Amino acid sequence: MRVINNHEVLVNDGEHLLSEASARDYFELLKPRVMSLVVFTAFAGLVLAPGHINPVLGLISILCIAIGAGASGALNMWYDADIDAIMTRTARRPIPAGRITPKEALAFGLILSCFSVVILGLAVNWLSASILAFTIFFYVVIYTMWLKRLTPQNIVIGGAAGAFPPMIGWACVTNSVTIESTVLFLIIFLWTPAHFWALALFKMRDYEAVGVPMLPNVSGERVTKHQIVAYAVLTAMCGVVPSFLGFASVGYGLVAAALGAVFIYCSIAVWRMPDGDLKMIPAKKLFAFSIFYLFAIFSALLIDRLASMLVSRAGGLF
Repeated sequence: MRVINNHEVLVNDGEHLLSEASARDYFELLKPRVMSLVVFTAFAGLVLAPGHINPVLGLISILCIAIGAGASGALNMWYDADIDAIMTRTARRPIPAGRITPKEALAFGLILSCFSVVILGLAVNWLSASILAFTIFFYVVIYTMWLKRLTPQNIVIGGAAGAFPPMIGWACVTNSVTIESTVLFLIIFLWTPAHFWALALFKMRDYEAVGVPMLPNVSGERVTKHQIVAYAVLTAMCGVVPSFLGFASVGYGLVAAALGAVFIYCSIAVWRMPDGDLKMIPAKKLFAFSIFYLFAIFSALLIDRLASMLVSRAGGLF
């Protein structure tokens, strides 16, 4: 059995050859690292939302959101297979590596998209399903097919797709979109540019090679560094808002403020980094810390809610 080419289905004596894709290859199409962040923030939105959801429906909600996120990843890899083959960071993905055909990835992504939206709507509510459907559409069509190769602001606008999961989790419980869920959305939305532009700084040559107009390639390193600091400050400010709105405690606010201060410190280190720095250690450190920051912020929100519930139950015993 031969591995099929990246862009065509091989034919042998009139018969289509099958790819040698394994279950692991299809799982890789789902972008599991990104999916883990989506699942975590969606779970946070579900737990933080006021009210109650049946545990089985809660599990279905998270599963559908995870599948929808994975479907988006598969469709993104299908469309970006041409540039993935050139970039060192993505060259070993299943499609450019020839383990899965573009047609298989497309079918896989479309089926999972429809399945996740329909099941979420039928089992939970149609508001959350509608937001999930819009998230998939926004990531695949608005970001991947349109903005990514058009404008250096691709990450700023396209970042909305990655910010919807906690809002979807919240809607699964409340069947509504509120100011609280919007704040959770904004934390991720404002975090995204600093996170991805840090990556874009030390992957400039990759993006330049495939013609993707990332900010460092279009506007230069100095402008990118200014923007990174600005978005780090906005993210840090937004991170403490849950305390002021009353759906998180002062203790959470202090933790969020400390995390935000470190985030800003790391961004300033990038700003001070000389233009043309080949190693770009500060940018790599910011990229790594930004991932930790988002997990830490949502972990702190979850721990804060759990502590609040325990205190409330303990108070009811006396």
